[in-house]
Amino acid sequence: MEYGGGGDDAPDGTRWIVLVVRVPSEPSRHRVAVWRELRKTGALSLGQGVWAVPDVPLFADGIGRVLELTERAGGEAVSLAATGRGSQDGRRLRAMFTAARSADWAEFMADCGKFEAELAKEIRIAKFTLAELEEEEQSLERLRRWHRDLTARDVFGAPEAAEAGERLKVCVAACEDYAERVFTALHQVPEQRMPEEGRREPGEEPGR
Repeated sequence: MEYGGGGDDAPDGTRWIVLVVRVPSEPSRHRVAVWRELRKTGALSLGQGVWAVPDVPLFADGIGRVLELTERAGGEAVSLAATGRGSQDGRRLRAMFTAARSADWAEFMADCGKFEAELAKEIRIAKFTLAELEEEEQSLERLRRWHRDLTARDVFGAPEAAEAGERLKVCVAACEDYAERVFTALHQVPEQRMPEEGRREPGEEPGR
């Protein structure tokens, strides 16, 4: 089984790879692995076991991994180069694919909201530690990687992409603000206090 492109140009200029995938129901881990790879690749579900992606090099590696996982599980997969029969079909596929990307962007922005709320909570309770900062920076890096992946898959440009980019900038600024608070807290000089042995009660004479 090989991933391949080709075919005449579609009326709207887009060609598609359609995958027909069948994986044995047991053990279930194989079906889950294939499904996760399809989701990770950004494939559009067209029905039970039928998926589609635009026929561009970006998706080649992901489709190759899906075919490999399917074969390893003892299943069957067929990849077809396809176009819509008319411009209406092509537009419909583009709209469906972009709607899936819109859902991805909505999920991404929801996680941005969770990240901002987490930082606000740590500031509210004054939890300014290097361990917490490292954890938040790792969460921010995950958001950055996710944003890069979604941007690459969003080949037709979902309307939510611009807003998602702005939300990521807000997250970066919030994390930088938290980092400054952490370093400020760590470098504060603690108030000097007299040793217990040298302290006197008010009115007490020295040496008593």
